[in-house]
Amino acid sequence: MAVSSPELKAFLVATPFFGGLSDESLELLVSMLVERRFDVGATVVAEGEPGRSMYIVHSGELVVSKLGESGRAIRMAGLGPGDFFGEMTLIEMQNRSASVVADSPTLLYELTARNLYSYYKADIPAYLMVLQNINRELCRRLRRADDRIAELADASREQ
Repeated sequence: MAVSSPELKAFLVATPFFGGLSDESLELLVSMLVERRFDVGATVVAEGEPGRSMYIVHSGELVVSKLGESGRAIRMAGLGPGDFFGEMTLIEMQNRSASVVADSPTLLYELTARNLYSYYKADIPAYLMVLQNINRELCRRLRRADDRIAELADASREQ
């Protein structure tokens, strides 16, 4: 079900994904979101599956994992309120790069590729702002990954 409320809009404006949007543009984008609820242990997305939507975490905690060469799930990150995931599949149109599982009862808002395209057709400047916001978050994640790789390489040299 699509939703819209002043409380939801206030929450979304405080997340990195929705920064810089006018009230009108925000209202349009919020009207496209679909509320999704997941119980503890539910898989929201599975690594390797096709994906055509992204999610914004309103409440709850989630775990992001990837399968290692041994077939064991390796925890990559935790997600909580204000985080978003699944955006990579909207940009590069590839299968899901990781699995995301609910670690607690979770409320998410889904934005589909089809709705994002409708948003593009309706408001190109706002669409570009959303893409810029996604790019900023991807850059932050890349910097964190670079830092982790450097720490691991440094630690392996010390052994």
